[in-house]
Amino acid sequence: MPIILVTNDDGVHSPGIISLFNAMKKLGEAFIVAPDRERSAVSHSLTMHRPLKIEELREHVYSLNGTPTDCVAIGINKILPGRPAFVVSGINKGANLGDDITYSGTVSAAMESTIMGIPSFAVSLVIQGQNRSSLDFDASSRAALEIGKYVLEYSLPYDTLLNVNMPAVSANLIKGIKFTRQGKRIYDDSIQETFDPHGEKHYWIGGGRPFWEHGEDTDIQAIQDNYISISPIHLDLTNYDALNFLKQRLSFSIL
Repeated sequence: MPIILVTNDDGVHSPGIISLFNAMKKLGEAFIVAPDRERSAVSHSLTMHRPLKIEELREHVYSLNGTPTDCVAIGINKILPGRPAFVVSGINKGANLGDDITYSGTVSAAMESTIMGIPSFAVSLVIQGQNRSSLDFDASSRAALEIGKYVLEYSLPYDTLLNVNMPAVSANLIKGIKFTRQGKRIYDDSIQETFDPHGEKHYWIGGGRPFWEHGEDTDIQAIQDNYISISPIHLDLTNYDALNFLKQRLSFSIL
């Protein structure tokens, strides 16, 4: 029976990871190794300046007082009974679209296992004004189940993970699947000034108004049109066009 690692950045008690875990149990021996609390926007950080503690909450469910990347590294190397067939991260309560993936703990967990040579994908539910306490993860879990079946049979391309985003609409309103590229999204006015009771100024990062580039083949546009977005993310960040350009145009010596 294949071993499957389930993790996230919303924390081990998030309803999204419980729904995903239940779906993955249909495909193999599923394990949760997830942060003991919300660790959103921690990106690909590792905890290197303090020890980490794992706690078994119940059979096959473990919490770790670290980051999503910590969970993958320790889960695969120290907790699981063998190498997982694949790793799935999610279901995240919120979008991981465009440039957001560079901050995402959800996506970074899948990156860590991809680095290890293990097929991986991340799943996020794109919330647009919904009450986060009453989200329906069923459609996202069914989509993850189908992707998991594919990965078990065919694996994934080398050094590539899938970033899956689901529109938070009724299943009958989802128009289908689009295979997309990473879009471009930036936030205006995302740094807020606040003052404590003593009048000292502080800054709060987050919020702001999102602006994104338009493009029919982007992950952002697919979600806007009520499609499931699946983006293959390659870990090699080299810009090969720029590399060739620099080889031809830039030459100097400091000797």
